[in-house]
Amino acid sequence: MAPRTVDRAYRECEAITGREAKNFAYGIRLLKAPERRALSAVYALARRIDDIGDGSDAPAAKADALRAVKKDLASLDDPAPGDMVLTAIADARSRFGLPVDAFVDLVDGCEMDVAGTTYETFDDLVVYCRRVAGSIGRLSLAVFGASDRPGAVGLADDLGVALQLTNILRDVREDGERGRVYLPAADARSIGCPTDLSDPAALARLVAFEGDRAQQWFDRGLQLLPLLDHRSRACVGAMAGIYHRLLVRIRRDPMAVTRQRISVPASEKIWVALTALTGLTGRMTGARTVSL
Repeated sequence: MAPRTVDRAYRECEAITGREAKNFAYGIRLLKAPERRALSAVYALARRIDDIGDGSDAPAAKADALRAVKKDLASLDDPAPGDMVLTAIADARSRFGLPVDAFVDLVDGCEMDVAGTTYETFDDLVVYCRRVAGSIGRLSLAVFGASDRPGAVGLADDLGVALQLTNILRDVREDGERGRVYLPAADARSIGCPTDLSDPAALARLVAFEGDRAQQWFDRGLQLLPLLDHRSRACVGAMAGIYHRLLVRIRRDPMAVTRQRISVPASEKIWVALTALTGLTGRMTGARTVSL
């Protein structure tokens, strides 16, 4: 591909990331240009896939669109002309060895959403989380590199699960209004919560229970940080730190998610990113010292 075309493709992906990303953008800014461009491409394609799953089309149309994405992923040696996102992904794959099968996992996770999949056990939910978020962890790790790659892949996947569980807890009310229920039915029954999550007080108890589990996944996933170089560690530390602060807020007041969408203020996100860049993310690796 012509260098000008590739540069244009990355610029478009960076524009998508700057416009659409929220927590992700705070970390990605801390990377050097080649890694930042590659992760922008990863985000842009992930955004495209998510938008299909979350869109207003009928399920059959969504399923067709997701199958088309899989065909695109199988044709990255010759991406569709004019598709800047696929052009950037193809270049990033050649530079960083992106595991394209991780994108396929992400599509599989979105297909679960389109099918209205619900989850009987926590292990069932983990499968979904690994597909839609662990996949992004594995893709990001390909860009970062790591000093202990075999172990790092598993930790990146675990950290992705922690982030997705936090997302699920944050969005539990909105998802319920759309008919999506992610929290495991067996867990709901065990604490007397209706499986349709219609009782706010019982839902708050379930959120607290799952919040404790999310913290355990953070404790494991954050062991990835020492395996990364300084800038990659800062990037992951910033993104994970923002999500962890969100989880801390949810665990502190589980009832709050039944009333409104919990968020972390922009000023606090900036502070987390600066803290990560100055090298203080090392304090995040202990189970009881995660403070970002």
